[in-house]
Amino acid sequence: MTDAAPNPLILVVEDFDDAREMYRDYLEFAGFRVETARDGREAIDKAGALQPDLILMDLSLPGIDGWEATRLLKASPETRQIIIIALSAHALATEGERARAAGCDGFIAKPCLPPDLVHEITKYLKNHGARRGGQRRR
Repeated sequence: MTDAAPNPLILVVEDFDDAREMYRDYLEFAGFRVETARDGREAIDKAGALQPDLILMDLSLPGIDGWEATRLLKASPETRQIIIIALSAHALATEGERARAAGCDGFIAKPCLPPDLVHEITKYLKNHGARRGGQRRR
């Protein structure tokens, strides 16, 4: 076993079971480690415990929605460094601006083809690593 860093951990937050499982399966196939959450409360709890490298956050969630979950995660010193990418079926330009205003680091419109999703995740991870000197807090 080498001492190389493990593959990035992605937290997929999606309330629709089929979509959540599809994202998980494809991202695992692409080489990522993946955890999932069904709603904003579970996302907040798992983000604090797991410290994922990136969160794919559906914005329309039951209970605490993705907007509020993002605001809470970015307000906490324990989770503010985690990259949060909004996933939304609303592809209007204003939706991306609203997501960034809530604290999201990026925005991906649904539906998103799996290769495009992996490309976007990889891009955000590389950009974030470059800004932080390639170091992740653990």
